[in-house]
Amino acid sequence: MKNTKSLWAIAALIFGVSTLSSCQRTEVTEQDGIEYRYHSEGSEKPENGMYVMYNLVIQTESDSVIYSTLDQPFPGYLQANDSLPANNGMDEIFLSLRKGDSISFQAPASVIFGNNQPPFLQADELVKVALGAFDVVDQQGIEALFQEAMAAENAKVAERAKELMVEEAAVIEQYAADNGLELQKTENGLYYIIERKGNGEEVTPGTTMYVDYAGYLLDGRLFDTSNPELAQANEVFNPNRDYSPLPVNVGMGQVIPGWDEGLLLLTKGAKAKFLIPSPLGYGENGAGGLIGPNSILVFDVEVMDVQK
Repeated sequence: MKNTKSLWAIAALIFGVSTLSSCQRTEVTEQDGIEYRYHSEGSEKPENGMYVMYNLVIQTESDSVIYSTLDQPFPGYLQANDSLPANNGMDEIFLSLRKGDSISFQAPASVIFGNNQPPFLQADELVKVALGAFDVVDQQGIEALFQEAMAAENAKVAERAKELMVEEAAVIEQYAADNGLELQKTENGLYYIIERKGNGEEVTPGTTMYVDYAGYLLDGRLFDTSNPELAQANEVFNPNRDYSPLPVNVGMGQVIPGWDEGLLLLTKGAKAKFLIPSPLGYGENGAGGLIGPNSILVFDVEVMDVQK
């Protein structure tokens, strides 16, 4: 959670200051008895199959944000369906939304969240909600909005990745200096050392390579390997998995970008070390418990076989 402005200031941000004084009608839901206030009332009721687009902010009584669509790449949406039952007061409010509605209310956490109540809230703790329906669109319209939102989010991710590549390059180069590694670097930002050249033909995208590997974080922790003895020695052994060279159709997006690029530099019998910046690894999401967001990865790899 993070502290922010009051519910009313957020409502002004979502709905526009002028709307806050245009209407003050109060209603009470039949279920749960939620008293909610209209700051403005819309007139366009969505037809069945149409989508109501809305923004939603949920806060604690002390104005800490629990959830906000304003922090998400895409707003909230609800497909209109007259046959849907209202199982509680929250359903009543959402299912009656019209384009232009701006609503605020507060109720106990147990009423707002039901079975999904966050563990940091007490059941009787008051929660404040600001809700505004700003558009009604059809299937084609919502798909277009999704595409626009994804394009905008991808642009942001790409820009952040550029910044991280610069920052992490300095970290990798310092790591190499500290460990006496003479690295080469590709145009895409992958660092590597070919420790033993192979003796096979040049590999092309789509070739299947069988790779023994060990993956480490920069602090030396092993997070994965195809070597069972190494896994046991580092207490990451899993008796339910197969420990054998990993088959990879290289250059086909089956593995992280750093591997796809690095393996194309190798041939059968080659051994190498890859130092992979996070945008060429698992990026902002990370992978599993050990590989956190924006983790630089170190891989020792050996190409055991190649099949074209």
